[in-house]
Amino acid sequence: MSSAARPEKDSKRSVVSTQIDEIRDRINRARRTLATYFVNKAELIDLMTLCALAQEPLLLIGRPGTAKSDLVVKFCEALGLTGDEYFEYMLTKFTEPSEIIGPIDINLLKDGKYHRRVEGKLPCAKVVFLDEIFKSNSAILNTLLTVINERKFYQEGRPEPVEMRVLFAATNEIPEFSELDALKDRFILKAESTSVRDIAFDDLIEKGLRNEMYRVGNRKPWAGLTSLDDFERFKAYVDQTMLNAVDEDAAGVDRQRYFPDEVFSLFKRIIRTLEREEHIEISDRKVIKLYRLMRVRAFLFHGGVVTREELGLLKYVANRQQDIELVRNKVTALLAIEDSR
Repeated sequence: MSSAARPEKDSKRSVVSTQIDEIRDRINRARRTLATYFVNKAELIDLMTLCALAQEPLLLIGRPGTAKSDLVVKFCEALGLTGDEYFEYMLTKFTEPSEIIGPIDINLLKDGKYHRRVEGKLPCAKVVFLDEIFKSNSAILNTLLTVINERKFYQEGRPEPVEMRVLFAATNEIPEFSELDALKDRFILKAESTSVRDIAFDDLIEKGLRNEMYRVGNRKPWAGLTSLDDFERFKAYVDQTMLNAVDEDAAGVDRQRYFPDEVFSLFKRIIRTLEREEHIEISDRKVIKLYRLMRVRAFLFHGGVVTREELGLLKYVANRQQDIELVRNKVTALLAIEDSR
């Protein structure tokens, strides 16, 4: 990087760094407060917060009635999103691309222009929620892969950027169709939202009734706990810290400082164990993104240095429905063995 470009980059980081502790405190207060409106969903809210900060998509898996949609809606309301900043849609095999990225402008079509009207659709939204994502057809799947991978869609044959920062998706279960493999792998983390009735019946009734009364009274005490701007500033700071190390040819030093050797070695061992003993496929792309997610989580939760606690994210790497519980139990057991040494 040229010396002329360096002051601008450093200046940007210094502006963010003067506020980063306050931003981190607001985000942490928001995730903890939001968890009080649910029963046993704090772990999911933490994952939603992490993926939103890293701008990585998150897949929520669970039967109907396990609060998947409610988690996303309240999370977005906590960010204070308004108008076209939020887009949600339930997908079916009959869903057409026009329902997601906008209909063709008929007036322009008369002039031979294949132009979509995107107002109020996915391309204009900063946070997107797609329910039953795997029930969509091939046309939608191809569109979503381009959106997730490259943050763009095609307008009159030309790529146009989308505003999307965060993607949440939900499904009742993960289907086994091979044509869905590419889309499934784009969700680095996949987490189950399970029923809590058997373990917290009284708490479920109490908080469920309270939330229902909030809805009846059009009250949203969780709204505006933080902001999307806080999330973007946080991400900019963490990204700049890592970028500085790359620019200065100090990536190895940066890793040793923020990802200690013993934790890094355990990271590798767990991945190899999952692959060799349980035949869990973990792509190279996913390994890189997991590393970054762990760095982001470490900075959010305790200031920056990755610990074994961050390796718990490996519990959510399964791509197949039948592997979810297996991976969760295996990673939990491997971490427990290490902690006992």
